[in-house]
Amino acid sequence: MAGYEEVNVRGYEEFCKAVSERKGKDVFAYFSGDKDAQGKSWCPDCVKAEPVVRGEMTHLPEGSVFIYCQVGERAYWKDPNNDFKKTLRLSGVPTLLRYGTPQKLVEEECLKAELVRMMFTED
Repeated sequence: MAGYEEVNVRGYEEFCKAVSERKGKDVFAYFSGDKDAQGKSWCPDCVKAEPVVRGEMTHLPEGSVFIYCQVGERAYWKDPNNDFKKTLRLSGVPTLLRYGTPQKLVEEECLKAELVRMMFTED
């Protein structure tokens, strides 16, 4: 049994709600482009990165939370005023971050298993 909780959300408001309900926990968030009915994201890097990130989730700290967040359709993501860019300062998808810390992996960094593992294991 995994020692972490996984939460799947879509959009900025759902993300904020998921974080606020888990105050005091170690939260890791993975941001990806929305998926279609076949479960494929419009973001090719997200498609490549997801299995890498999922493969390292066994290294998540005990009691931590992993939030998988779909950021919306491509047009929404491209808007420089979307909440993810404005408030969370995301610059690209996929992004993996440790919430409340400066630690973050963006785009091709999410394809490197060793970087993902370091994020999950370092304090």
